[in-house]
Amino acid sequence: MASSEMMTSQEYIQHHLTNLTFGLHPEHGLGFAHSSADAAAMGFWAINVDTVFFSILLGGLFLWFFKGVAEKVSAGVPGAAQNFVEWIVDFVEDNVRGSFSGKNAMVAPLALTIFAWVFLMNLMDLLPVDLIPYLFGQLMATFGAEPHHVFLKVVPTTDPNATFGMALTVFFLVLFYSIKIKGVGGFLGELTLQPFGKWGMPANLILEGISLLSKPVSLALRLFGNMYAGEMIFILIALLYGGGIVLAGTAGLLQFVWAVFHILIITLQAFIFMVLTIVYLDMAHQEHH
Repeated sequence: MASSEMMTSQEYIQHHLTNLTFGLHPEHGLGFAHSSADAAAMGFWAINVDTVFFSILLGGLFLWFFKGVAEKVSAGVPGAAQNFVEWIVDFVEDNVRGSFSGKNAMVAPLALTIFAWVFLMNLMDLLPVDLIPYLFGQLMATFGAEPHHVFLKVVPTTDPNATFGMALTVFFLVLFYSIKIKGVGGFLGELTLQPFGKWGMPANLILEGISLLSKPVSLALRLFGNMYAGEMIFILIALLYGGGIVLAGTAGLLQFVWAVFHILIITLQAFIFMVLTIVYLDMAHQEHH
């Protein structure tokens, strides 16, 4: 909100949608990007440091919390933390039992990790949009940085690099188990012999190939699109705070209403990502569709 007074609305929005990017600039060499143009010039191998930092931090938080509860588990009357963890584990196991017909001890832990990790990354969207970026900007200013040129996005799932990274990992697991369960011949047979039989080439390969490749793309874009749109609405609401007391009051009300609604989106997107992962792995374990 303080930063919006010193920027135009367009600059404010652009600032909030730019990652803290580290990479090799063709002119300035190795370092952090000072603008979105700098980040683009760094190319494919640049690293969005904020996405990496917050995703690892939240993944570590999930592991620390669940491991801590597991170590203190008791057969007697469970505490609130144990009840909470057991409820999440039971919820995930019910979904795995309902959607996965094969035998694979990895699927349930993977589903639990995806649900909890994606939920925590999405949950960062409920923090005030200016809070952490402003504090980080002030911190960097003590080291001589210009706060206007310090970027920070705290919601990893609003970065397509993060959502595609997770979706491609799921995709490679699907390919691995498809080939492991069905063999190379069986996997290629699915791509080339369905749905029109042996006389259906090349239509079979085109249709099955598109169906296979669309899985990671839809998985990644669905999560990214919903979270990016949610973040954008929070940013637009935050702009109203600079328009006087009436607009600021309206912004406060809108922020609360959108945050309550967004809790549903946050949870639903984590759930959908988990369920589709289970379904795709189930399809990989089936000999025939």
